[in-house]
Amino acid sequence: MSQIDDLPPLREVVERHGLMAQKALGQNFLFDLNLTSRIARAAGPLDGETVVEIGPGPGGLTRALLANGAGRVIAIERDRRCLPALAEIAARYPGRLEVIDGDALAVDLSPYLAGGRARIVANLPYNIGTPLLVGWLSLEPWPSWWSSLTLMFQREVAERIVASPAERADYGRLAVLSNWRCETRILFDVPRSAFVPPPKITSSIVQLVPRERPEPCDRRLLERVTLAAFGQRRKMLRQSLKAVLPDPAPIIAAAGLSETARAEEVPVSGFVKLANALAAQR
Repeated sequence: MSQIDDLPPLREVVERHGLMAQKALGQNFLFDLNLTSRIARAAGPLDGETVVEIGPGPGGLTRALLANGAGRVIAIERDRRCLPALAEIAARYPGRLEVIDGDALAVDLSPYLAGGRARIVANLPYNIGTPLLVGWLSLEPWPSWWSSLTLMFQREVAERIVASPAERADYGRLAVLSNWRCETRILFDVPRSAFVPPPKITSSIVQLVPRERPEPCDRRLLERVTLAAFGQRRKMLRQSLKAVLPDPAPIIAAAGLSETARAEEVPVSGFVKLANALAAQR
């Protein structure tokens, strides 16, 4: 493993601070700084950029982001055991690392960004990855304060994010929301052996770049029709959408869809049309 800075190796940092990964916090640490550097580079040129990192732990990815030129890293960490290790990184990169002691699901980043934009780059804790993503995708107005997401998920979640009707088993509400508002792609996989402790599954790095002008649609109505359709995904739209309207036939027709189609067969644009038809009927 090559060094990216003059700080101690991560294994030494973890041992010195007693930072055993905690399953309850969804922690799996990456010690390979070559790999964390690859993730940082995948986020694109970072020179002078503000980066938000969730769950930095002992700071492997944090160090890679700073070493790759990030002008400022805002790291949110709820495990206070990690704060001394992160403080050492802050001292090595003065004025460039700000650590927030808190829960990423509850922290309001607006005061830290002062109206600016940021990239989010993170090895997300598995137990909060999807709720965090849905929260970022649901921000209003759109485009929001983040300019890109470069995130690690379980491989199965990554496939659900980028899925289309061609991948029916993975295509669902998360794919519709993600691909309505963003361009999505899986960049590369991260093997189990890269982590300490190794998880039971392969992980993947996913990148989402916000569309400047998604198809016009009320997000709340889009969520409502996708919830109804995928909540009974094996049923035809004429049946599953009765959770939205007693007689869904008019909105299905207005959207140009077949009443006998199933949710897994409807593209993102079809769900947008359903939401717009529901809005018009109201």
